Amino acid sequence: MAHPAETLEPKRRSFRNFIASIRYSIEGFFAALQHEPSFREDLIFAVLLVPFAIWLPVNAVSTALMISSLILILVVELLNSAIEWVIDYLRPEQHPLAKRIKDMASAAVFLSYINCIVVWSIMLWPSNAVWRRILG
Repeated sequence: MAHPAETLEPKRRSFRNFIASIRYSIEGFFAALQHEPSFREDLIFAVLLVPFAIWLPVNAVSTALMISSLILILVVELLNSAIEWVIDYLRPEQHPLAKRIKDMASAAVFLSYINCIVVWSIMLWPSNAVWRRILG
């Protein structure tokens, strides 16, 4: 007997699929903007800090790390929100495992914030040459 995965044809990709994927991604982004206050707050945080990261007199790699740490927060917040929506859809009543799943997803957002703080702290540490370039 053939394994079910062996009988399936490979998924075909076309330019139309690619455009549809982009459209779904944009719809998901705007759904998060509309329905997730935490995502809106994180986005404002990122929009305010990205120009500052670009303005700082650090090398391109440092700037990229600082911006990436902000984008990571947004990505993890989107995943956290998606997990919460799925749990609420599948199990609207309270359940200890549902709470644990949501708490773990929230912990991922918290860790992404810690990552951002660590990256920015390292880049802006007083002994780093950034302050000498900014102040004088």
